[in-house]
Amino acid sequence: MIIGIISGLTTCALWGLTFVAARAVAPFSPIDLAVSRYGLFGLVSLLLMLHPSFRPVELSLRRWSVGLALGGLGYVGYFVSAAFAVGLSGPAIPPLVTGLMPVILPLIAHLNEKAVAWRRLASPLLLIASGIAVVNLGTFADVSSGDRTKVLLGVGLSFAALAVWVVCGLANSAIMRNDENAPDSLAWTGVQGIGALIGSILLLPFTSLSTQTAFTAPQVETFILWSFLMGFAGSWLATVLWVIAARRLPLSLAAQLIVAETIFGLGYGFLFEARWPTLTEAAGAGLQIAGVCLAIAVFTSSTRNRMGGTNIGALDQVQSSSELSVSTSSKTSTGA
Repeated sequence: MIIGIISGLTTCALWGLTFVAARAVAPFSPIDLAVSRYGLFGLVSLLLMLHPSFRPVELSLRRWSVGLALGGLGYVGYFVSAAFAVGLSGPAIPPLVTGLMPVILPLIAHLNEKAVAWRRLASPLLLIASGIAVVNLGTFADVSSGDRTKVLLGVGLSFAALAVWVVCGLANSAIMRNDENAPDSLAWTGVQGIGALIGSILLLPFTSLSTQTAFTAPQVETFILWSFLMGFAGSWLATVLWVIAARRLPLSLAAQLIVAETIFGLGYGFLFEARWPTLTEAAGAGLQIAGVCLAIAVFTSSTRNRMGGTNIGALDQVQSSSELSVSTSSKTSTGA
């Protein structure tokens, strides 16, 4: 379980770069970065498939379809929505709207998994929801009335990104937690990479290539650097780590870890703008962190209790078998 938690948190640190990457490559557009990032993700996946260990040879046609959709619609759709949302509403609101996922997804997942009692799950979810509400309300209150239409459009795109993430999270977890027929982590990442490559190709007509925009050498160098960072670390490596987390953790816990993406996203945004968070931003982030820590404690305790119960049951069975053996031996030796 510890490996799953570490993998999930590292993934969130890499995914959090999404909320600053599109601004860092300006004047290149978010679509330019999406095409280069996911094109590189797909090319890395294809090159790795030259080695047999990375080939998805046993996947059914249905699994291929789901994997390609997760890569194309999920990754590309999410990134484009989130990137444009940041451009419209600033660095704080989009990561906090998508931060609703740790509240929504556990509620959906818990209907099937029942990993812990509802009363134990309520406290961390309440802290996370409170943190999101505090920061969103505080940020929106500081926006001038003239910019609120643009901000609302950014909020709408943020909710679109959230919807994509919820659907993709449910689909990916359902496949990776299928104990009998779960695909190999590296092979499954490769399939999603190919889907992302297809999605990036479809976006080519909407890039700056069609406008013949002139860029300076430093701007091109920055764009290439961020493309490699987001393509390899933010996409391929993050997907491998998240697949590992999805395999090892209940979806109820894995989804709550995603709030760390919100925290990292906010932190990167503040660093990019070279400012400290406001009081409401700091208070909301603190509530969210407390909620995640409590969720980890709740699920870790539940897992240990189940393992302890299993071990006690096994010891009881061994003890009963030993007593039966001794009793049988005694009866045999006395001629009973």
